[in-house]
Amino acid sequence: MTHPTLTLSQITEVVNDAYEIFRHDRSGHNASYIPYLADVPSELFGIAVCLCSGESVAVGDTDYLFGIESVSKVPTAILAMEQQGAEYVLEHIGANATGLPFNSILALLLEKEHPSTPLVNAGAIAACSMIEPRGDRAGKSEAIASFAGRLCGSRLPLIGELYRSESETNFNNRSILWLLRQENRLFDDPQTALDLYTEQCSLGVTARQLAVAGATISNDGFNPVSREQVFDRRLAPQIISLIATVGFYERTGEWLFRSGIPAKTGVGGGIMATVPGLMGIATFSPPLDESGNSVRGQKAITYIARKLGLNVYGSSRPVIAR
Repeated sequence: MTHPTLTLSQITEVVNDAYEIFRHDRSGHNASYIPYLADVPSELFGIAVCLCSGESVAVGDTDYLFGIESVSKVPTAILAMEQQGAEYVLEHIGANATGLPFNSILALLLEKEHPSTPLVNAGAIAACSMIEPRGDRAGKSEAIASFAGRLCGSRLPLIGELYRSESETNFNNRSILWLLRQENRLFDDPQTALDLYTEQCSLGVTARQLAVAGATISNDGFNPVSREQVFDRRLAPQIISLIATVGFYERTGEWLFRSGIPAKTGVGGGIMATVPGLMGIATFSPPLDESGNSVRGQKAITYIARKLGLNVYGSSRPVIAR
């Protein structure tokens, strides 16, 4: 079978078109339950692409530092698998979609053996408790932040105001924490686990950095910008499967039906998509739909995927011209 060839100029044209088509879309609303996120300018919008060769395309507000939020669950899940092994994470957390919102308490009550996946709040808190060195709050914090930075190609700073805002409003996650503790699904001090989860969600990231992270995952763990093998290449299919399964929470099936690309979303307005062997795509736009997913980001990535033929479930995905 002959595969179509894409050039950097073609990718650039489609990315720019997507930006122009959707930049004036005012659908959705900022996350209002976290005061910091409610105040982020809603008109901000950026699209970034990083190829597995390290070449990149960026348009719009791709250097704006925003809260990584739930996209942070991806690097922590990889780190947990790197430290403990993929089968250990599968056995003690899981890899199944809940079909319910990302912060669902009901999902945790329904699943008696483990919290289903490290890409929803319950599983992400459990994953934070699993990170080494256990019993060392500062060491665990550095391990998580450092790994996320290596995945993105540069360090992610903590947004202190967002961290304070998250810590003051994380009542639902506190309930999840004690349910996890009651069922013996934590592997370290409970309060440390919740605090680390809140902290990782409060890291600042740009769309350019998220595109690099997506490309690193697409490139079997090899960061095409820093030229570092960030994680074991054997883990790449597993983390991509997790992203594909629950990246958009209860809307994941609809997302994959329309776009055909595994992607992870966050209520800070970011989306990180991975096209195995080709590229990472990231968008930033704060207004969200009712499920907490960036409206403009979804539209832009779907447009790019269709125009460039990137659907991972198709048989004729393109190759990049060298």
